[in-house]
Amino acid sequence: MNGDSLIKPDLQFSIVCDSIRREDNGKMMFVGIFEVIGARTFPATHHELFIANRWIKGMGRFTEKTRIINSKDNKIVVETRDVDFELKAIDSSHTVISKFVNIVFHEPGKYQVEIILNGEIVRYFPLIVAQEPN
Repeated sequence: MNGDSLIKPDLQFSIVCDSIRREDNGKMMFVGIFEVIGARTFPATHHELFIANRWIKGMGRFTEKTRIINSKDNKIVVETRDVDFELKAIDSSHTVISKFVNIVFHEPGKYQVEIILNGEIVRYFPLIVAQEPN
């Protein structure tokens, strides 16, 4: 596919959850969708989370990266490697699933999930890390 036929895809969804399963019929199940992480003490380690991004209505080869940053100082907490994917037809879709393990949050506050396509942030949304009472 040449560069002239590149059509930037839309991000249909980005979901943060505890687990992702695929049923026998091919359907995905997102288990434990959330936007707040609670912790009693800091630094806090969140043992596992998944972020699923579905790309649609595009054509060409693309590179995605997903990261979580601290909104207070814009420092990266964790990020994926570059993930390459291809959409061969305008009606095709591609889902990138990223698994994050043992993420350390040094303080409570507002963090941000950033979805990056070909080096450009296409979507960002808050992820709150809240202090739970002891």
